[in-house]
Amino acid sequence: MLKIRLARGGAKKRPYYSIVVADSHAPRDGRFIEKVGAYNPLIARGAAGRVTLNAERISNWLAKGAQPTDRVARFLAAEGLAKWTPGSNPHKGEPHTKAKERAVEKAEREAALAKAAAEALEVPADEAPATEAVAEDAPAVEVIAEEPAAE
Repeated sequence: MLKIRLARGGAKKRPYYSIVVADSHAPRDGRFIEKVGAYNPLIARGAAGRVTLNAERISNWLAKGAQPTDRVARFLAAEGLAKWTPGSNPHKGEPHTKAKERAVEKAEREAALAKAAAEALEVPADEAPATEAVAEDAPAVEVIAEEPAAE
């Protein structure tokens, strides 16, 4: 299958991409059939030289069945050469089945530990009112904040 995709060039931290037609099994920066454009991400979005396309050759390759990648399809849609629609993934960010099972097991373990801790701290019924009575008989203590003396 033929793809119209980006091939990275440029120096370290200074990317420059060629828009190429290549076999889908070829390496990203490897062998390609034809260079049909360029993309420089370091140029501002609205600038003229950011994306350059050879519209005639791209139309020819699209007619032959070449499939653009998502990023290249965006560029082609901006030029009116192809239609691009954003993908919809309603389950993006949702944990998979195993992760959900682990979360349920963890919640069950935590609930069991909390129940065991509550049972260990449980006070017999005859001692509970005595502690409350002591708390009610204790005088209320007010804390008055002292203001620092002005020097």
